Amino acid sequence: MVEVLVESEQVCINVCNGAHEAEARAVLRGLPMEWITFYRIPTNEPWCRDHGPIFLTRDREPKLALVDWDYNAWGNKYPPFDLDEVVPTRVAETLGVPAFYPRMILEGGSIEVNGAGALLTTESCLLNKNRNPNLSRNQIERCLRNYLGVTHILWLGDGIVGDDTDGHIDDLSRFVSERTVVTVVEEDRDDENYEPLEKNLSRLPEMKIGENNIEVVTLPMPKKMVREGLRLPASYANFYIANTCVLVPTFADSADEIALSVLRECFPTRRVVGIDCRELIWGLGAFHCLTQQQPAV
Repeated sequence: MVEVLVESEQVCINVCNGAHEAEARAVLRGLPMEWITFYRIPTNEPWCRDHGPIFLTRDREPKLALVDWDYNAWGNKYPPFDLDEVVPTRVAETLGVPAFYPRMILEGGSIEVNGAGALLTTESCLLNKNRNPNLSRNQIERCLRNYLGVTHILWLGDGIVGDDTDGHIDDLSRFVSERTVVTVVEEDRDDENYEPLEKNLSRLPEMKIGENNIEVVTLPMPKKMVREGLRLPASYANFYIANTCVLVPTFADSADEIALSVLRECFPTRRVVGIDCRELIWGLGAFHCLTQQQPAV
């Protein structure tokens, strides 16, 4: 992942301490280290999309700011999470940028934005009582508008089986342009994912951004993956959009090339790179979960 990204952008990596940094540097030996920056910000989990900051750009100085949402490890599933909970504030201190505190629990993988005022999310995650039991849908929407500057909030239903986040959007549907969304579909009617993904697919064409309906492109799902009796949340939608490339999880599956072909059509100006995630998905996430983009300002 880092080998591909250093051709596109600066890569920032959080490590626990000096020994951890030395281990990472040894693994990355041979890469242009001037494109890699290490920060010693300890974490409980590697999934910085969810516990890390969500960056904002502003019309005033400093141009960069961030939002520090509250975090409870996907509904108190994996304690302890005290280190993860303070990562955004530690990042703000390190970078010397302002931090805003909505006092609402939110993981970065639970929202998807188009960069032009629209936000896509799921009812199964954001309305789950294990996150913000005292907030209504309207209150959650108001908080998203106030702290992310979005104007259109679009809701899908349930996530995929095996996703321990209660249905993060980054395994389901992603913006590939201001008005175009790619969404995963399951062709096997006997698969547990068939019905929830069909219901999500039926919602998307009805959604509008302003006066216009969104355009929908479908991505296949890989075949069912099970390890030690656990269904894994393998999805081609968990890609990361970099400056000049797109990192796509692959699974040694017959649908890999189909998914890559679809995404190459969606991103004609970027190099679409598939990387085998059969081991990474055992951690129940992939490239989008592992990363968080920081705007260059």
